[in-house]
Amino acid sequence: MSTSQRRLILAVASAVGLLALSACTAGPGSSAAPTSTTVPSDQRFENAHPEPPEGRVIGVGTVLDDAGDVALCMGAIMESYPPQCTGVPLDDWTWEGVDGSESSADITWGSYAVYATYDGERLTRTDPPIMLALYDTVAPEDPTGGVEGSTGDDELTQVQDDISGRLGTDALTVWTERGYVWLQVVWDDGAIQDAMDAEYGADVVVVTSALREID
Repeated sequence: MSTSQRRLILAVASAVGLLALSACTAGPGSSAAPTSTTVPSDQRFENAHPEPPEGRVIGVGTVLDDAGDVALCMGAIMESYPPQCTGVPLDDWTWEGVDGSESSADITWGSYAVYATYDGERLTRTDPPIMLALYDTVAPEDPTGGVEGSTGDDELTQVQDDISGRLGTDALTVWTERGYVWLQVVWDDGAIQDAMDAEYGADVVVVTSALREID
């Protein structure tokens, strides 16, 4: 066998080995989420910083007071007794004159519509809360205008998984419906929506805020 033939055989073997190694690394059925490689790392959606609302907001959820550390939980609540959740710190809260609460050990909780200001990290109560049983929820306006999305189910699932993995508990809820990935965060002034559009394209992800401006 000539030297050139040996070199050709070695080159082919190396290429096959690299392909096999790549297949093992990727795993069966795995694929990267359809993020944009043109978005700089400091402009990705997990690094978006919305400007806080100027006036009061209202947030609906569970107020959980753990030995004086109070938070408003607008996302998932763990089914335990007492409940557990990750919420936004809530200042100037008092249980005085507030009905509808339960207590266990050092934890007191209840479900309310809370009026507050929001500085981007913490809520500060401004008005007496309303028990959710007595609160008339106003249906939010559909940001899609009723138009169905056109993104395929497989891509939507990949986008949803990518968002959930990168945002963690900052994603209050994330789900797919009507051809979109719907993401609810505590607050967005459009910065997170713009970042989502930059990564995934327009009309793929719809971002909504759990806090609603009231003045």
